[in-house]
Amino acid sequence: MDPYQHIVGVIALTMGAAWASGINLYATVLVLGLLGATGNMVLPPDLQILANPLVIGVAGIMYVVEFFADKIPGADSGWDTLQTFVRIPGGALLAAGAVGQVNPAVAVAAGLIGGGLAAGTHAAKAGSRVLINTSPEPLTNWLASISEDILVVAGLWTALHHPVLFVILLALFVLLLVWLLPKLWRGIKKLFGAIRRLFAKDRPADPPSGPARPV
Repeated sequence: MDPYQHIVGVIALTMGAAWASGINLYATVLVLGLLGATGNMVLPPDLQILANPLVIGVAGIMYVVEFFADKIPGADSGWDTLQTFVRIPGGALLAAGAVGQVNPAVAVAAGLIGGGLAAGTHAAKAGSRVLINTSPEPLTNWLASISEDILVVAGLWTALHHPVLFVILLALFVLLLVWLLPKLWRGIKKLFGAIRRLFAKDRPADPPSGPARPV
């Protein structure tokens, strides 16, 4: 492999792991761990721990938990809130480990970029789920969750086998994210504003304070 292909491959794996972690960290760890354990990919030295059977087992169990929690309206948003403290640092650690044993400054920079990318994908997922939950039927949640799982696997496969294509698609995704996140935020503010007005309307008015003055 020539130096150019190696660099592009490292960038694709680094950013791919961070991007996928923001959507589903456990699926990302499980896929990378299984690929490394079965010899279908050579994990960077700092990520070889992912191929450990214990790590694969725990990632598999947590993926099953997320698989079901992610498909229940309301519960999925609560789960996403908790995962804020897991997906973002997890994405940063995977990105830092994916660059291999290089200058520590490069690993730190990769971790910072990876954490930011994981935060962006996590915000897009969590924000879209809040809006999807306004629909009373559960089918939309199932479709969204299954699509996200497929997206994680397909994205990692593309990053490993077609790194140039993945980097191009990732750049387009970041542009889409810049456009989408403000719209999601405005939609969420509008939704919570409507809920607040609904509760304010149903709340009885406070009785007047103090004795009434004689006319």
